[in-house]
Amino acid sequence: MERFLKQPARFYCQGEIQMLIGSSTRDSISMRCLPMIGFVAAGLLLLLLCTAQADDGGDGQVLTIADYIGDWGYPSPYGHYSRGPGYVRMSLIFDTLVWKDEKGIIPALAESWEMEGDDAYTFKLREDVLWHDGERFAADDVVFTIDYIKEHPYIWVSSDIIKTAEAVDDYTVRISLNQPYAPFLELVAGSLPILPEHIYEGVDDPAEFREDSALVGTGPFQLVDYDQSQGSYLYQAYDDYYLGSPKVRQLKFVKVNLEMSAAALEKGDVNAANVPPEVVEDLKDEGFTVMLSSHDSITKIMVNHKKEPLSDSRFRQALYYAIDRQALVDNAARGYGVLASPGLFAVDNHWYNSDVEPYDYDPAKTEELMEELGYSKVDGYFSVDGSPVKLEMLVTSINERAGELIRQQIEDAGFMISLRTVDSKTLDSMVTEWKFDLALNSHGGMGADPEILKRMTGDGYTFNSARYTENSELNELLDGEVAEIDEQKREDLIDRIQVIHAQELPVLPLYYADTYWAHDGRVEMYYTRQGIANGVPLALNKQIFVS
Repeated sequence: MERFLKQPARFYCQGEIQMLIGSSTRDSISMRCLPMIGFVAAGLLLLLLCTAQADDGGDGQVLTIADYIGDWGYPSPYGHYSRGPGYVRMSLIFDTLVWKDEKGIIPALAESWEMEGDDAYTFKLREDVLWHDGERFAADDVVFTIDYIKEHPYIWVSSDIIKTAEAVDDYTVRISLNQPYAPFLELVAGSLPILPEHIYEGVDDPAEFREDSALVGTGPFQLVDYDQSQGSYLYQAYDDYYLGSPKVRQLKFVKVNLEMSAAALEKGDVNAANVPPEVVEDLKDEGFTVMLSSHDSITKIMVNHKKEPLSDSRFRQALYYAIDRQALVDNAARGYGVLASPGLFAVDNHWYNSDVEPYDYDPAKTEELMEELGYSKVDGYFSVDGSPVKLEMLVTSINERAGELIRQQIEDAGFMISLRTVDSKTLDSMVTEWKFDLALNSHGGMGADPEILKRMTGDGYTFNSARYTENSELNELLDGEVAEIDEQKREDLIDRIQVIHAQELPVLPLYYADTYWAHDGRVEMYYTRQGIANGVPLALNKQIFVS
């Protein structure tokens, strides 16, 4: 049997399994997708399936999680989509040097570490870690990974920070930095998935690497099935995990509409889900645990500041005064949320600076600024030489309601604006390529280390970032705050960054929606301090399955 199970697996789902082993077993295997080795091993596998079913007993061995988007990409380090849920899917398979739980940084592949001066770290690695294919993990894998991302950039971690990585011995790694970097442990050591050198050393295009070996990690789970069209994932526990066998045998992610998530919980179809605020009290009454996230997920308007007239900060200010952000919270967020500061943070964020221009809703101020810029109203619209300014805002089906409210407010103030609905991948692509005017965007991570200000404002970052380089002082401060080890000095820099951001407005921050997560108590879920890895605000930390 061992010889069969080591062969490359083909994945069969319900219909094919029924054909192989008969319809009488349909109820016991349900919709579970499992690796089948072929007809030669069918009898052996049927025995394994029956044994597994008997062991399961419905006692928490399978945990099902609802997700209203579904597909977040192939869960390899370079295959997942560059948003938080995609990273979380991948993190179940691949580990980092350190990790975080609800309190802060904890050991992972590194059992201990020391900081040397301001710009070097030495990590003592665990000696009991195996890759999923049975090969032993060692220091060379860490060094290889860091060298690999220099050649093949990984969107979640910048290799520019790292000068060198060297293996001191088989289980000790020393990493030297190009300069001090305050959030190194959290945003590099705690975010970079370590790759197996014996597999990835021959991979020239990791984004397209889809062989089974692409998913050989050291994490607590192994992927059994990924259905892109259905937006579903099935993971199996890795029994040789160095922290012990996970609490659940299988972990499933299934696509469930957000409005149906509470019903899916109540029927027992899923064990955990993101749920709308309106159902929170009812779920609590029925015994479900409901958690409110900190305000990490921002909704903002991306602005193409590389094209006129949006390139003028005064024009962006005029737009911002035209938007009633409190009305957006009251209507689009149905009252569940808080205003975003023009400096980017929410009022309840530790790093929030109240000494910034608030930009209270003021259409009269909009008109004043537009007149200063040389515009006059013709037939109710701001115009130059009789021609109205025309703007287009990209939205997705998820945020169409908010988009329509914003469009109406901006148009009432005197801007001719239209909406264009696209899917999220198209919106992200168009923003990345600067093929847009305005784009309504939501993302998490704003409760992470304040390095997020650099990531969401500076050049060279993702489609969530303003990529704004026009203000030299702002960019110098962004570089300075991540290099400042002294916390008080760093806080002073962060305060100044927020003031300048509020003046420049490279994006228009709108609000932070309240986000709720509900579960049936099968495992004790929590929100990670400052978010998973580089700030993912989901209650799906893999640590809940192993600690």
